[in-house]
Amino acid sequence: MVQLKILTGRQAGLACAPDQFPCVIGRSASAEVRVDEDGVWDRHLEISLDFPEGFILKTLPNCLASINGQRFERAILRNGDIIEVGLLRIQFSLKETQQESLRTREVLTWLSFGILSLAQIGLIYWLSR
Repeated sequence: MVQLKILTGRQAGLACAPDQFPCVIGRSASAEVRVDEDGVWDRHLEISLDFPEGFILKTLPNCLASINGQRFERAILRNGDIIEVGLLRIQFSLKETQQESLRTREVLTWLSFGILSLAQIGLIYWLSR
């Protein structure tokens, strides 16, 4: 659904995709996204899914952060937003979609067309006698 890519720090290049919301970002072992960087508290940020608004990012009490350079306490996340916590930068984005294979449906469709065509030819032959 979503992907968080760490852009700076010791874990730079790491991408994680939270499965459940709300999702906590911080140093704590209980945080869904664990980042051990300077300026990050045990439970620093929380991402929740709120319909119809979308993904909401909140700073937990006494924590500071910014999105695209603007400080916030509660903000709606958009694809490509950069979250800054201390020296840490994280990019929020939608996860790439994977298309399912349609091979079975295509084979069944073409088999159905073939059977239908043969049935029509048989019907024409039977009626023309």
